Amino acid sequence: MKMNAGILTEKLAESKAFYTEMLGFGVSFENDFYLLMHTPSRQAEISFLLPHHPSQQPFFHEPFAGKGVYLTIEVDDVDAWHQRLRSQGVPVKVDLRDEPWGDRHFAIEDPNGIGIDIVRYTQPQSES
Repeated sequence: MKMNAGILTEKLAESKAFYTEMLGFGVSFENDFYLLMHTPSRQAEISFLLPHHPSQQPFFHEPFAGKGVYLTIEVDDVDAWHQRLRSQGVPVKVDLRDEPWGDRHFAIEDPNGIGIDIVRYTQPQSES
């Protein structure tokens, strides 16, 4: 089984620019109403669909409302990603931090209002 998250949005061009330029994603497929993108490792994909497109069934017409969705991107060097994205002017919504359960992460937002948690998973610190 394989899965990708799909977002209905008017912002196809903005989404393409953000995910390629800021996160290094590639384009798997693109036409005038649909954009399928993959992570640099090609292990995961995300798609964007133009709302109200006549080729699509009504179930796939209403655009994403901009709240209640987040993506998690696991990286090897979260500090380097944090520094790079900040230097490119990407607003950081949750600053770089270590969590007691072991995550080191920060969060940004894509052009559609989707939260993106960029994380490096580690073992929690043991209490001595």
